[in-house]
Amino acid sequence: MKTYTKFLIMGFIKSLTYTTLVLFGLIIILNVLGELEFFKNINVKTYFPLYLATLNTPSFIFEMFPFIFLLSTQVFFFNILENNQIQIFKYSGLKNSQIIKIISLSTFFISILLITLFYNMSSNLKSFYLELKLKYTIDGKYLAVITNNGLWIKDVVDGNINIINSSKINDNHLIDSFITQFDENYNVIQNIKTEKINIKENNWKIYKPTILKNNNKEKVDILEIYSNFNYEKIKSLFSNLTSLSLYKLIQLKKNYDSLNYSSVDVSIQIQKLVSYPIFLTLMTILASIIMYNTRAFKSNTLKLVFGLFFSVLIYYINNFFNVLGNTEKLTVSSSIWIPLILLGIINIFFMRRINEK
Repeated sequence: MKTYTKFLIMGFIKSLTYTTLVLFGLIIILNVLGELEFFKNINVKTYFPLYLATLNTPSFIFEMFPFIFLLSTQVFFFNILENNQIQIFKYSGLKNSQIIKIISLSTFFISILLITLFYNMSSNLKSFYLELKLKYTIDGKYLAVITNNGLWIKDVVDGNINIINSSKINDNHLIDSFITQFDENYNVIQNIKTEKINIKENNWKIYKPTILKNNNKEKVDILEIYSNFNYEKIKSLFSNLTSLSLYKLIQLKKNYDSLNYSSVDVSIQIQKLVSYPIFLTLMTILASIIMYNTRAFKSNTLKLVFGLFFSVLIYYINNFFNVLGNTEKLTVSSSIWIPLILLGIINIFFMRRINEK
């Protein structure tokens, strides 16, 4: 590896490390304030909100990496422009496009490490964070999970415990369900078997159930039971996908598909992770183009404002396409890759005369 390549890579890594640490500090402070607000009426040990904030921060950092890489690239160029190092590179025959190529390839390989190592770590920490915090929420005694055996729900109502297992979800209905009702000591009260349950509201309507109680079997046309869950709440329980590793996301998608439950959100999250190295690389190239095209500006603050403007614009464009994907107005692949293709085209257009800057 050539000396100037090592120099540029190390300079970029230093800028990335510095920017990440600064934002990590800011995010953890905001998280601590949020946890203190949550626990203001709950008696916990003093260090606990800080502990939870620390567990939760890496997942926020991962979501902010597109912004972090853009900002880090700007900081990197601040250093080499202010010290006139870029002129030395130019006199040595190193073109602007070659500098961008070096830091872009560095970004791509760093991104792969972030996906394989950092994301798995942050998702595990997020999962542990949610598990700890769940104990202090009103819903801590309720549970809903999706496995390869279908949907499982633990529900506590008036001191009784309901365990529900359903093979599928179809719109607002649970299909092929078996409900076991226990008292608080886990003595079986009754079992209910049915082909269809309407869960649109908290008052569930069980159609043509077979009730097994005290060795007796009874069939009725309709049975209503109250639950702390409804269809919207069940959907929201599985919305925090940042707490799942890539492997777990793939397994969850398989479970969703077997349950006939919409896996669009999971598919979008998987596609985001797969495309993340390309996204971060494009953000690095965009930041480089911004810095070369604003060299005439004396104010570094103005250059940062340009970077922030484009990062916010890209964030909202991505969100817009994600909404189209979630609502199935676009395919999952289109909702993820169209914004990246557009960003790539913009980068190619402005890279044409980059060596003249």
